[in-house]
Amino acid sequence: MGVLFHPLGGDVLPEAGHGYEVVKVFNNNVLLAKHHGAEKILIKKGLGFGRRTGDRIDEATVFDKIFGMESHETSAKFDQLMEAVDPDLIGLCEEVLCMISTEIDDPVNAETHIRLIDHIAFTIYRLRRNDQIENPFIVEIETLYSREYAIARKAVAMLSEALKLEIPESEIGFIALHIHSLRNNGKLSNTIKCASICNSALELIESELRLSIDRKSIDYVRFISHIRFAVERITKNIPIRNDLLSSIKRTYKASYKLAQGISGLMAEELRLKVPDAETGYIALHIERLKNVATGLTNI
Repeated sequence: MGVLFHPLGGDVLPEAGHGYEVVKVFNNNVLLAKHHGAEKILIKKGLGFGRRTGDRIDEATVFDKIFGMESHETSAKFDQLMEAVDPDLIGLCEEVLCMISTEIDDPVNAETHIRLIDHIAFTIYRLRRNDQIENPFIVEIETLYSREYAIARKAVAMLSEALKLEIPESEIGFIALHIHSLRNNGKLSNTIKCASICNSALELIESELRLSIDRKSIDYVRFISHIRFAVERITKNIPIRNDLLSSIKRTYKASYKLAQGISGLMAEELRLKVPDAETGYIALHIERLKNVATGLTNI
């Protein structure tokens, strides 16, 4: 088994047994304990205050969250984190993850739990050394995954306040991708692919049509939202009808040709064929973007 997570918004009742033995205290709110031989991350305000290794916590204690590591592999990976990362920072990361998991109200598996903590810890390490990484998909991420982005912004606010560290917008985008991965069983690759396709498609449209698209406009939001669901349909082999395809090809020839180029990008990125019906709908969005950008009446 991986990480057992109780995804409740309120308190979590402990498992039956003979209490918890403290293994390590991370901060006043987070500690690592053993329960029936298994390691548990326990989170509760004030729980770690005054605690020491070997102390016992009563079985009847009610915790805010419990993260349990049942497999040897999971425990080994967490041990590596504890060796490499400051305990206070691990504790803070666990509190951030507690907030995130409550917000998304979804179970968290072992890999994504450790991956997110590792990502946040490494992000702080980089920023403290003035090493920033540009995020080329920041607009696409915020638009495609607005809920995750809002949660990531809240997480960054927690980190910034606790560490007295300014964290740039680009890092909010990266954390949002990991939160989306948490909600989708660790499937981060398709999330990045979708953002990459949207970014490349916009660059192609702007280059071919020699115009600038407002990335905050409702039409751009519609366009990349369509791309997102098109990627989902294509990867899941969900067919779509387009009764207007012949008319689109005839009426919007230039936009359809450009849409074929975008479909080519999608096919290459996804390594899957893009149906003509999808290309037709992409052409309609391109025509709309073109008309708005040039001041013509929107279709």
